[in-house]
Order: sequence, then structure tokens, then C-alpha cells
Amino acid sequence: MVLEAVMVVVDNSESSRNGDYTPTRFEAQSDAVSLIFSAITQGNPESSVGLMSMGGKGPEVLVTLTTDHGKILEGLHRTKSKIRGGSHLATGIQIAGLALKHRQNKSQRQRIIVFTCSPVSEDEKTLVKLAKKMKKSTVSIDFVAFGELDDDTTKKLTAFNENVKSGDASHLAIIPPGPGLLSDQLVTSPILNGDASSGGGGMGGGAEGGESGGFEFGIDPSVDPELALALRMSMEEEKARVEKQNKEKAEAEAKAALPEIKEEDEAAQPLLNKDGEASGSKDDKADGKDDDKMDLA
Repeated sequence: MVLEAVMVVVDNSESSRNGDYTPTRFEAQSDAVSLIFSAITQGNPESSVGLMSMGGKGPEVLVTLTTDHGKILEGLHRTKSKIRGGSHLATGIQIAGLALKHRQNKSQRQRIIVFTCSPVSEDEKTLVKLAKKMKKSTVSIDFVAFGELDDDTTKKLTAFNENVKSGDASHLAIIPPGPGLLSDQLVTSPILNGDASSGGGGMGGGAEGGESGGFEFGIDPSVDPELALALRMSMEEEKARVEKQNKEKAEAEAKAALPEIKEEDEAAQPLLNKDGEASGSKDDKADGKDDDKMDLA
């Protein structure tokens, strides 16, 4: 899996109090953030995840890049008491970009995942300019847009995505309210599946029927996303176990193939003879001579 540093930006604006996602929009985000953290760190143990918010008085870095899930959960818990105001999308993305610049491992790919469920106050021109800047800095940006989004907000996010997109990086997943959990819908989105999901902007957050039919486990992940994720993780664990078993088998065979070192006959002789003297002493040789003479006689 890709080695990456990921800053996750949550929307803690007043809109996140809405209950059209179970149990609220903010709680739905929290579950999805935990899912993203697990997917990224299990995909590559050297990848790291940070957390920040973009609502209230302004964007705030809650947790710097880490591999500790507990810190992420604690940051989300603290943010529950700071739900207020509107969101500051552009400023939040810029601060997330600065946080990624200070990553310790420079070989990590830079990535920002933004959750947004509130109106975007910035104009399209400003967002397009920012998107081009982030693309130039090789920072991929994924959007998880959920809630009752108006056409203006959708248009702005789409314009941003089109200008920041590079290759298979940067996706836009629009997830409308429904009976399923936000995290379940995210499992089938291109944000966690990359090429395995629908191409383009990732509109709707799910994979197209043709792609789902080609899922390696023979099931449609949009029908049972939790099972799909569990099967994928199980496959990776099994693959690691088999590789370890093959390595141990190869080492055992290599060890068995080493030539045996035969001991010299002299080494097999006792250190002391029957008289308590060192083997091969003069007396032993004398005895040998006498025995030879007696045989000749």
C-alpha cells in the first residue's frame, strides 16, 4: 500500500448538529474518521494521520500526524464541545497543507481528506486558485460531501476537484442522507478504494455496477460494505501468514541442505585410556608394538 501522510479535516460547523445521519452529522463523521485511520495505518504501518477542524471561530489542528488511534479519538471528543458557526474551507485546507509540510518522513505522499456538510462561503474563483496551488505542491485532496447540499456548493466542490485532480489521486464523494451509515458508504467510495471504485469525481460515493461485479471476493461491496472490508483485511492477514510460513520453510530447507561435518575417527576416541593416561601415549604405542610382535610370532 501507499506510504502517506494524511490530514483529516472535520466539519464542526453548526450544520454538523443535524440528525439526518445517524445519530448526528458530527457523530457520523467521527465513525468515518476512525474507519479512515484504520484503513490507512493497516494498509501501511508507516503511514500517519492527523486531525483538524474547520468550523467554529476558525480552523484548529487537533492532532498532529500520528499512528496512535487514541489521540485521534481524543481529538474528536474534544471537538464535540466546539460545534458552532460556519466552516472555513479554504483556510482549513491551507493549514492542513502546512501541517503536511512538517511531516518527519518526507517520502510519505501528502493527502488531505475533507469532510464538509455546510455551505461553502468562498467563491469558485478562490477555490480554483487554491486547488491549482495544492496540485502544484503535489498534495491530493479528497472531499466527503454529505448533507443536503445545494447546487452552488456542489458546483464549487466539483470545480475544485477538477483543478486539483492528478492521475488517480483526489476524489469527490457526495453521499446523500440514507438509512446506511456514512462510514458504510465511505467504504465503497473511491477515497478508500482508489481505482476499484467508480472513476470521474466519485459522485454518489459508490462503485458502479460493472465495477462491483468485478470485486475480487465475488460480492458487491455496496450491499455489505462491512463484510467487504473484513474480507479484504482477512485476505491481507492470510497473505502475510503464508509469506511468513514460506520464508520459514525456505530457511529450514536451506539449513537441511548444508553438508554434514563428519567427526574424525581420532575425535571419537576417549580422551583417557584404560590406565587413565592420555590416548595415544607412549605406553599405548608400546602396547601396539608388542601386540604386533606377538602376532608375527
